Amino acid sequence: MKKYLFSLTMLLCAMIAGAQTLIIVDKTTRQTLPGVIVYSNNPKVSILSNSKGQVDATLFKTADSIHFSFVSYEPIVYSYQKLESMNFKVELSEATISLGEIVVSANRWEEAQIETPNRIEKISKKDVDFQNPQTSADVLETSGYVYIQKSQLAGGSPSLRGFATNRVMLVVDGVRMNNAIFRSGNLQSVISIDASALESAEVLFGPGAVMYGSDAIGGVMDFHTLKPKFSDSTTKLLFTGNAFGRFSSANTEKTGHLDFNIGIKKWAFVTSISYSDYDDLHAGSFGNHYFLRPSYVGRFDSKDSMLINNDSSLQIGSAFSQVNLMQKIYFKSGKSWDIDYAFHYSATSDAPRYDRLYLDADNNGTLDYGEWYYGPQKWMMNRLGITHTQITKIYDQLRIVAAMQNNEESRHDRKFNNKKMRNQTETVDAYSFNLDLDKKITEKATLFYGVEALYNKIGSVANRIHLETHVEEPTNTRYPDGSTWQAYGAYLNMKYKLHSKWIVNAGARYTHYLIKADFDTTFFPFPFVHAENSNGALNGSLGLVFSPNPKWQLYLNGSTGFRAPNIDDMGKVFDSEPGTVVVANADLKPEYAYNAEIGTAKTIGGFLKVDFAGYYTLLKNALARRAFQYNGQDSIIYDGQMSQVQAIQNITAAYVYGVQAGVEISFGRGIGLRSTISYQKGEEQSEERLIYYPKPHVAPLFGSTHLTYVRKKLKLDLYAQYNSKMGYKDLPLVDRTDNASYAKDASGLPFVPGWYTLNFKAALFINKFFSVNAGVENINDQLYRTYSSGISSPGRNFIVALRVKI
Repeated sequence: MKKYLFSLTMLLCAMIAGAQTLIIVDKTTRQTLPGVIVYSNNPKVSILSNSKGQVDATLFKTADSIHFSFVSYEPIVYSYQKLESMNFKVELSEATISLGEIVVSANRWEEAQIETPNRIEKISKKDVDFQNPQTSADVLETSGYVYIQKSQLAGGSPSLRGFATNRVMLVVDGVRMNNAIFRSGNLQSVISIDASALESAEVLFGPGAVMYGSDAIGGVMDFHTLKPKFSDSTTKLLFTGNAFGRFSSANTEKTGHLDFNIGIKKWAFVTSISYSDYDDLHAGSFGNHYFLRPSYVGRFDSKDSMLINNDSSLQIGSAFSQVNLMQKIYFKSGKSWDIDYAFHYSATSDAPRYDRLYLDADNNGTLDYGEWYYGPQKWMMNRLGITHTQITKIYDQLRIVAAMQNNEESRHDRKFNNKKMRNQTETVDAYSFNLDLDKKITEKATLFYGVEALYNKIGSVANRIHLETHVEEPTNTRYPDGSTWQAYGAYLNMKYKLHSKWIVNAGARYTHYLIKADFDTTFFPFPFVHAENSNGALNGSLGLVFSPNPKWQLYLNGSTGFRAPNIDDMGKVFDSEPGTVVVANADLKPEYAYNAEIGTAKTIGGFLKVDFAGYYTLLKNALARRAFQYNGQDSIIYDGQMSQVQAIQNITAAYVYGVQAGVEISFGRGIGLRSTISYQKGEEQSEERLIYYPKPHVAPLFGSTHLTYVRKKLKLDLYAQYNSKMGYKDLPLVDRTDNASYAKDASGLPFVPGWYTLNFKAALFINKFFSVNAGVENINDQLYRTYSSGISSPGRNFIVALRVKI
């Protein structure tokens, strides 16, 4: 009997010893860290922490030292005895001074950023959670290098290195969002991406045409949404979830978000739901009075009336709401095949176009419009991805992504006391197919190649409805209904390690596009009823990276980009502003960009990081809106008003050059400093005088400086954001009008005042389940408007958010 009791006791002791689990967490947020590399050299043992940040500690019981390594975190080494004294709980600190980021945007596959000859800014989910941006446009702004324009609160048009709208690319989970009606005027499509459902985002600066095709001239904004996570066990279910509620005072924001993950061994699911409601936005109190809202239009007894705004800082007519849904399903079929499906849906409420609501073109004290609003902006995407990872003769990794996107947008407007509302609705069905492959040919050479096919079909309908009789009458559509845009491309990119310190990247792409459109001459006498436009574009890139050591990178690259004309360029008829009308022009060719860039990044002693990039981009055969003749006339009657005729034309050249620089300093004891600055200058040729004038979308000098304090369970950030002044002569010709949404100088000429804001953010991580975020933006209550924006930025804004994670 004693023998059996002794054996049972020994067995229980062995089970207890064998069950010793080590857990790895973030020192600040207290969240567990999956994927941490834990290894020892004597004996040779290596393992990754599981989905719960856990490792079997008994594997290292005889090790002389145990190493912990994780991307973007400081490496650390412990003995087994030290781990025992720590109750087998390891806390890793984020590495603020590092060049060790892993990026995807450069070659569409994961690789070390230090090996890419491009400037890439990465925004992590941790950064997004801490800063609490309201939209994905605001997420981009947190990088410090992306400039955001807003025509209304329900907006956000990113600008990269002096290029914006249809000259920059939006990508979501490997699928391009740019479609055939992306216009040269400011776009709001980025807000359809749910900021609360992001895993990370990357901004690749400069032409990315080799990998991404048309439109990627200024750069690529690559968003990665939440990825389903699998269970490590065949018997246990993995369930995780996140939820938060947020309130912001400047626009009485009320946002709620929930996402949860269910994972088993071969299947994983993630669901995300977000809803936001925003009231009219309050601007600041101290600044230029031109940015206030002294009056607005109200409708009483079937008549429009001018009303006095008792609180002129309240931007009446800016409120909106938004809902976002996402569902992902991930299936692992064996060791080499992965299949994933994703459904995305976003819809806003009606969103007033604020910059038209205060327009007074005649300066007679009566606003031009009784109503002007966008209908719900809707975006839906169904995406199917298949990945095969296996060493074959032609590839090591293969990925297929097929997607179908449905886009809807509409415009509704009527002039002051006009009883007929004009309604224009556009839809785009966008289909895409991408095949991407990579192959390690030798130890030195890796090949990336693939093909892409795109097809867009546009629907466009319009009418006018009498407000009282509800009688409907047809009117001209914004685009040719049923028109199509297609593009097909193939690319090849090689990364070659000349030496342990030298890497060459070289690539090329050919794209062919085709546009077809039928024009309805019922309401507008087009000189043609059918138009086709077909052409091709060849692009290339060559980059060199020199890394003397893992803490220093220098790079040089030259690349070309292009933008193929789309339906918006070729077939649109609309009033760009009172007194002008843009008409269709089928005789268009691609525009080309030629870019040269040099950059460096270096860390010194683990306490200092400096980075710099200088670039020059030349745009030839540029598509621009210019004066045009329509049936021999330079002006026509449109919408009851004599209007100057304009059209998109390959008529100009432009250039942009600039620098981007940043510095990060770690003072120790959790205190750090990060500062970024962007300077860009661009000019566009005027065909009338063959001289150059400032180019649209080129932002003024801007930057930010952050003083941070990070300790266990606490993070603080005191920071400033700033913009320099743009005088009248710094503005593009199209902005030098009395009707522009700019302040006026002493001579009555438009200009952009310089501004700065002081801000403070804080996060308290109570435990691994609960955290509280709070902050104050624009502490100095600055009244300002960012360059080219039609709505004033928020005044003093108090933010509070409660987050729950399980």
